[in-house]
Amino acid sequence: MTIEQLNNMRAILGAVTDTVQAAGTAGAPGGVLYAALMTGGCSLANFKAIMSALVQTGKITQQGDLYFIG
Repeated sequence: MTIEQLNNMRAILGAVTDTVQAAGTAGAPGGVLYAALMTGGCSLANFKAIMSALVQTGKITQQGDLYFIG
């Protein structure tokens, strides 16, 4: 992975985390998050990997199809 790719990944992870935080106690629906990332070329597999990494690191939590800040 190049420095540019790493910086892009950090930006995406930060944007997703910020969006989940902005959703507050209502939670951020996974479908809406995926639709937003899909417009930038994100595949479903990429989306699942991103969300899984954020959940595994404790940045966010998942309840059904909703995501909440960790």
